[in-house]
Amino acid sequence: MPDYKAPLDDIRFVIERQLATYELWHSLRNFEDLDKNTVEAILSECGKIAGDAIAPCSREADEQGCQLQEGNVAVPQGFADAYQLLCDGGWCSLSGNPEYGGMGLPKSLVAAVDEMVQGACMSFGLLPMLTAGACLAIDAHGSDALKSTYLEKMYSGAWSGAMDLTEPHAGTDLGLIRTRAEPLADDSYAVTGTKIFITWGEHQLAENIIHLVLAKLPDAPAGSRGISMFLVPKYIPDAQGEPGERNRFSCGGLEKKMGIKASPTCVMNFDGARGWLVGEPHKGLQAMFTMMNYERLVVGIQGVGAAEASYQNAVSYARERLQGRSPVGAHSPEKEADNLLVHPDVRRMLLTMRALNEAGRAFYIYVSQWLDIAKFSDDQQRKTQAEALVALLTPVAKGFMTDRAFEVAVLGQQVYGGHGFIREWGQEQLVRDTRITQIYEGTNGVQAMDLVGRKTVATHGQLLDVFVGDVDAFVAGLANKRELSSLITPLQQAIVLLQTTTHSIVQQSADNRFLPGAVAVDYQDMVGYVCYAYMWLRAAAAVRGDDSDFASAKRATAEFYMLKLLPQVDTLARRVVAGSAPVMAMQDDWF
Repeated sequence: MPDYKAPLDDIRFVIERQLATYELWHSLRNFEDLDKNTVEAILSECGKIAGDAIAPCSREADEQGCQLQEGNVAVPQGFADAYQLLCDGGWCSLSGNPEYGGMGLPKSLVAAVDEMVQGACMSFGLLPMLTAGACLAIDAHGSDALKSTYLEKMYSGAWSGAMDLTEPHAGTDLGLIRTRAEPLADDSYAVTGTKIFITWGEHQLAENIIHLVLAKLPDAPAGSRGISMFLVPKYIPDAQGEPGERNRFSCGGLEKKMGIKASPTCVMNFDGARGWLVGEPHKGLQAMFTMMNYERLVVGIQGVGAAEASYQNAVSYARERLQGRSPVGAHSPEKEADNLLVHPDVRRMLLTMRALNEAGRAFYIYVSQWLDIAKFSDDQQRKTQAEALVALLTPVAKGFMTDRAFEVAVLGQQVYGGHGFIREWGQEQLVRDTRITQIYEGTNGVQAMDLVGRKTVATHGQLLDVFVGDVDAFVAGLANKRELSSLITPLQQAIVLLQTTTHSIVQQSADNRFLPGAVAVDYQDMVGYVCYAYMWLRAAAAVRGDDSDFASAKRATAEFYMLKLLPQVDTLARRVVAGSAPVMAMQDDWF
């Protein structure tokens, strides 16, 4: 199986040229002095760790899986050394609050680090990913005492984090949870209940594991309005802040899964475990969504990382595999056959993979830029614009990006033909691993319904108008638009179609409550394809006047995207126009 190599050249291109990220950083509070030498050191060193330390573990880790032994979870060999490298290098602290030992770097830089770690091995990457999300929630909602006790240790990686939402009977509808929290005399709570699907809920890589658990207080209102969030450590810190008494919860089992087998997915049983309230009583869902929204973006980044690995493998195989001859005659007459790259259908698959991956990479950094503006800008108008775009684009980043990532993983497997179905080549693992990204942190159907319901119908399409305004401003600022007309025109046509479709959904939803759910996924795909088209326009604009092979490949891929992939927006619009009737016509007992 080919080695994973961090896509550093493309990451640098997106940051430096396509999205002008240095200009953004220097306009924001705290990042005025963030220079290229620092950024390059971070990116290149992470690329080495991802390629040399994490990626080599991936296949063997998948073979070994995780084992539960007398309540302890044994994780695959190699993970301990790789995790220690992250801890020693401070990689778990990149986006953390500097007041508690974090580096406070912008998300639009940290996101690229996330991709490299996730692309090297998704199972491993989930551990620092969840810790970072838990830190974000504690920093945003926890008391000063909780932040002082936990954040520094978590930023160092000595302590890890986990999120505990789902129960056997309650997944998307968290209002149904039964886990209870009883007040104790010392301002802590006794947490009792069972949580499932808890990623990295138990392991030995960190000396303590900090669980953020959703539970209900005795006086909790019914439904989701009665949820509170509690910090429940595996070991209760002693007076010196070190792991002390073992808390009263345990891992009751490990799920046997389709993919991410090297990541322990735990059943956690809480039996009066001591926990501390994070945020206000009955406001736990809002606090948890601080973490969830972070994780949703990073899940989209996970998908891009795995899809990049699939593309790298598929290209390497296509260059080496001899199979048939070119339709116009032998391309390599000195060999017994030509390689796979002479076949148009193989090129179609590889170009589709590349077009979706590179647009996805630019898109997650684009969304991360708006997160940075929302958090660090002193310009209230820009902050308001950023908050609107983050709200609109977060479900797209999670849902559309991971749907396309799975498509890319499957295409990579298809390039291999029969060998793609065989264990030794690694492509089938990428297909299995990538599949979960469409499911956890809120299934992609739920993301689509959030986009249509809360972000479109409820706002009468105003959030989309903010995005269109950003596209229009970029196009208006382009010099010599004529040379980019083959990209600008189809993008603008797609935007007009998207706006018309949006207006129709908003109008019809007032009288048809089935409509938003019936068209949600198609609508999310429309938005996603338009967003990716915008990324490709910005890429092509950035390489104007550049005759290098890199720039020529960008232009060719941009044209491919506009001609071969963006037209799907037309079909999606027709499906939305078909409305809810075809979906709701079947009687229940006909299924």
